[in-house]
Amino acid sequence: MAKVLVSMKIFPSDITIDLNQLKKKIEKELPKYASVYRFNEEPIAFGLTALIAHIVIPEETPGGSDGVEEQLQKIDEISQIEPMMIRRIS
Repeated sequence: MAKVLVSMKIFPSDITIDLNQLKKKIEKELPKYASVYRFNEEPIAFGLTALIAHIVIPEETPGGSDGVEEQLQKIDEISQIEPMMIRRIS
């Protein structure tokens, strides 16, 4: 079964958000079929740092990465999610 790697830029709702706690919350809130491959941090401006979440989902997932994005939008500490890249991995 092939998998898809989805990279999303996640903007915290405030500069005071603890990114380590946000990472844990993201991992907990993902749908059961999805898993975090890794996180990167990207400084934006004025103390704001975005998370780049690399998430693995099955290729056959109905709706693709939409379900993952919808789940993450429910987290209060996230203000915006920007899909960056989707690629097939084996």
